[in-house]
Amino acid sequence: MKKRLVFALAAAIIAIIAVSAFATVEIYKPFGDTGKKPFYVGVTYCGDTVAEAEQLIDKVKSYTNLFVLDSGTLIVNVPVTEEICDYAVNAGMYVMLYYSSNNPAGTLDSLLTIAQVRYGSRFLGLYYNDELGGKMLDSQVHLYDPNPNQTIIKDSDGTLYVQNQTGIANTTDSVAYLRSGEIEVDHSQIIQGIIKSYSTFYYLNGTITYTTGDYYTSDSSETTQVLIYQPNGNVETTTGATVADAGTISQFEPYQQLWDARPIQNYQQAADTFIKTQQNTLAVVRNQSNIKLFTSDYALDWWDYLGGYNVVLAQLGWNESITQNIAMIRGAADMRDKSWGAIITWEGLSPSDLPSGTQMYNELKQAYESGAEYAVVFNYAPDIDSSLGLLAGQQFDALQSFWSSVVQNKSETNNVKGQDALVLPDNYGFGMRNPNDNIWGLWQSDNSSHQVWSAVQTALDKYGSKLDIVYSDPAHSIAGRYQQVCYWNQTT
Repeated sequence: MKKRLVFALAAAIIAIIAVSAFATVEIYKPFGDTGKKPFYVGVTYCGDTVAEAEQLIDKVKSYTNLFVLDSGTLIVNVPVTEEICDYAVNAGMYVMLYYSSNNPAGTLDSLLTIAQVRYGSRFLGLYYNDELGGKMLDSQVHLYDPNPNQTIIKDSDGTLYVQNQTGIANTTDSVAYLRSGEIEVDHSQIIQGIIKSYSTFYYLNGTITYTTGDYYTSDSSETTQVLIYQPNGNVETTTGATVADAGTISQFEPYQQLWDARPIQNYQQAADTFIKTQQNTLAVVRNQSNIKLFTSDYALDWWDYLGGYNVVLAQLGWNESITQNIAMIRGAADMRDKSWGAIITWEGLSPSDLPSGTQMYNELKQAYESGAEYAVVFNYAPDIDSSLGLLAGQQFDALQSFWSSVVQNKSETNNVKGQDALVLPDNYGFGMRNPNDNIWGLWQSDNSSHQVWSAVQTALDKYGSKLDIVYSDPAHSIAGRYQQVCYWNQTT
């Protein structure tokens, strides 16, 4: 009995020593114990001097491990970018570079070559363009078109422009499909310094207005004539006077024929065009590198991944639901076995709406505990006279507290996935910011929008942070992934 006790004590002591040794090793691992996934947290630098970038690095290096160079003026200067990244890496940090497709492609080639060779695994990847989904909903974007003689532009008001190259010098043709359903067909030609234009506008009630004009470039004068063609055969001026010998409405191409020629006619085509646009843009990088590609967005995350991005950062802010945004980004990532992250933005629409330290801490913590692998604080605002950017004392304190009490806390883990799922309609590019949000930036809310919105709010109330919001997609089955699955149109 005594022998057994001695052996038991000896075994216990050995076990304690082994556990202590293991714990000591774990303390020096970059990301804590094996219950945690790798996690990178940091700030962006959006200024224009090396000295200020280094000052920000010195400020945050003890409680962050990621530095994002997000400066439009510095990133195109390869030696300066190299100097800043050297400083960050020597401070023990990882680096990420932001670059826009509007910047010179040659500079990007040089940056990627240097970053991969010089920094190795310390270079996390390229943050290439941003808010692709958000811009599709709210801004003007050029969309991919396989026809080399045609250009497709989606405007901020939802108008879809199709511009055609006629092959005739100084001549342009375009068709504008308005979100309301109205259509405008324009033709213009420059002849001896005179811009001659012809515009046909189709109203939903069947009326057509035909406007002709001559603009004289020599003195900036112009002349116009507007004729109104009524469905009953009448032709009138804008004052209501009847016009003879101007033809009839039948001389114009029928409305339905024009409407059926739209290059994007349904949600499936909108999704395909969005995806192909991103793939075409990213091909510039993919053709010469296999680095990780990052972006951030506030909508349509699902299709950002399909467009070719490895990691999408959900923009947390703008007075939107943090839980909803996380459910959408995590659902998009989980269904493709991809990584995701969050970027803390302004709470409102101006830099004065910067989140408080408490808000920032809570948002970072929520993202981490929901399974994020990346968390970035957007540190830019115009006309801010501070070498450290927008962030101030309480925000830096929040980052430091988050680092010590969450990231380095072994009882906190980001090794988390969604347990339950809400499934939305396939290719339903609904903005999801309110029940009347637009769809793909091209359509007003439809008959399903309120039901989808209600289903999302109900599911969030029921499942909370366990919820993933995903889309019905034959290419990405939800079978076996979730404990509970509900659908947007379920009635029980």
